[in-house]
Amino acid sequence: MGAFHAYDIRGIYNVDFNRNDVYRIGYFLPKLLGSDKILIGRDVRESSPEIREWLIRGILDSGAHAYDIGESTTPMLYFATVKLNFSASVQITASHNPKEYNGLKVSREDAIPVGFDTGLGKLKEMVEGGRVIPVEANKRGELHMVDIRRDYIAFLESYKVDLSNLRCAIDLSNGMVATLIKDLLGEESESLLYLFDTPDGTFPNHDPNPLDPKNIVDLQRKVIQNSCDIGVIFDGDGDRVMFVDESGRFISPDLIIALMAHYFVEERNLKGAVLQDIRSSKSIKEYLEPFGVELHTWKVGRAFAALKLRELDGVWGGELAGHYYFREFFYSDSGLMAALIVLRVVSKMKERGVSLSSLISKIELYHNSGEINFKIQKKQEAMDAVKEYFLANERAVATFDFDGYRVEFDQWWFNIRPSNTEPYLRFLAEAKSKSILDSRVEKVKELLAHFQ
Repeated sequence: MGAFHAYDIRGIYNVDFNRNDVYRIGYFLPKLLGSDKILIGRDVRESSPEIREWLIRGILDSGAHAYDIGESTTPMLYFATVKLNFSASVQITASHNPKEYNGLKVSREDAIPVGFDTGLGKLKEMVEGGRVIPVEANKRGELHMVDIRRDYIAFLESYKVDLSNLRCAIDLSNGMVATLIKDLLGEESESLLYLFDTPDGTFPNHDPNPLDPKNIVDLQRKVIQNSCDIGVIFDGDGDRVMFVDESGRFISPDLIIALMAHYFVEERNLKGAVLQDIRSSKSIKEYLEPFGVELHTWKVGRAFAALKLRELDGVWGGELAGHYYFREFFYSDSGLMAALIVLRVVSKMKERGVSLSSLISKIELYHNSGEINFKIQKKQEAMDAVKEYFLANERAVATFDFDGYRVEFDQWWFNIRPSNTEPYLRFLAEAKSKSILDSRVEKVKELLAHFQ
């Protein structure tokens, strides 16, 4: 079964995995996590009800009990996992992937993620080779329905302020945030404009992936046509959020890590560790230095970031992919919580006469290549060649050798890392001038051409 990955179980349903695989996952999961109670949530994809049914069958046949919160965002399931004191939970979702995909995100106690190295690898072995022996009928588990919606909304409301001075466009991507947003911000009005706010697992308007430029075109148009101060767009399961400024320009999600200092430090005086991923802009460190926080760099993905922020007892953190993690949210990621914090900052900045684009221009100090993908089979040899060339020809000021390589020089830096699921190397660079950036990117293309 090809659906097990570094962070979750995911693929095209009935191609990479099917209902029999899901049943076996449900059957072996209680044993893996040492729990006789499994909490379940699901997104609105067309295959989610069937996956739910067979997951529950497996859980109950193992003798464990299933507790179902119904249709939910992924962060809502994290919230329920902690608040209801579950030691195992599963969200049925394929996050930002197209409609034919689905999957399962597994967490243990305190909503700690279960990745391939921390349990999914062992689960894969069980699913592929373990023997299923359903318990006797009188020992079979039971299904219980759970309502956590009101408590979750009450938690999020504590981060909301009066936003009446803002004009805001919000693209819900026909995803799960559409089931919550109006309870938090209210119905559509002259200053609050919603796009694609009906949950629909066929995603009729665009794929629920805000990182793909074609999926934000409608939001950009809406922002410009209605003179909005900000545009917001969520992914399918609500664990990611991204933003465009008042001119419709997409804001690189890593820069939002720096923006959040205006809430956590300036407003609340919460100083401490902040986390970024290995691809994050050097601008973040330079912007955060005057705030007195400790910036740490770590691997990409929730399976790594949530654990690292917990280890650091960090205040907040984020990733280039639009995940934002919070100590006050069990070191987990929440797109809605992040959006409320950003809207709060933008509203207060507008009161001072500062637009979102002006604020971002003070953060963004480097020219960025964006992530460039190279299809390469011998990924390690190719990464080594790039690193060794630049280390031999320029003086590095910092080197990170996890999740690929990040090498920093005085005028520029680069990150090169392997895809976990595809034969690609992902390369990203920043420089203080466009000419430096262009010359280094061309050199990398030349070096990697020998491996393609």
